[in-house]
Amino acid sequence: MTSLPLTIRHELPADAAAIERLHERAFGPGRFARTAFRLREGVPPDPALTFAAHVGTFLVGSIRVTPVAAGGHAALMLGPLTVDPAFEGRGIGAALMNRSIEAARADGHDLILLVGDAPYYARFGFRVIPPGQLVLPGPADPARFLALELAEGVLVERRGAVTTIKPGA
Repeated sequence: MTSLPLTIRHELPADAAAIERLHERAFGPGRFARTAFRLREGVPPDPALTFAAHVGTFLVGSIRVTPVAAGGHAALMLGPLTVDPAFEGRGIGAALMNRSIEAARADGHDLILLVGDAPYYARFGFRVIPPGQLVLPGPADPARFLALELAEGVLVERRGAVTTIKPGA
């Protein structure tokens, strides 16, 4: 963990503009075309599972988690996880991941999905989803489509499309 005076708390509406700037710096305009972004488009993240990291009053990281359906069952889509480039390598991303995973487990969720770097996310328990078992609504490298079971054995029960859950649906 970092030796910085780091504070992690739920994301607040006042954080939105700073988080958007952070996403823009980290991912650029190409983020809008990514399948994971398209899946989250128009769907607010779950406020109970979404956190912001601050050093003093400066926002240095963010993690968002959005409800989805995976094979017709409720699941979560983690991402984006973003850390300000000036603060990378200090454990901020890991702290955000652990906080969000703990909150999801405490809320009774059983499956978290993400599209990301398998070696990085493996330390949190994520593993590659067998190709074709769950299908995203657009292209994604199958080696980067990952899942974390919060209830043992739940992944084998999930087959089919990963879809957006629109608010109020």
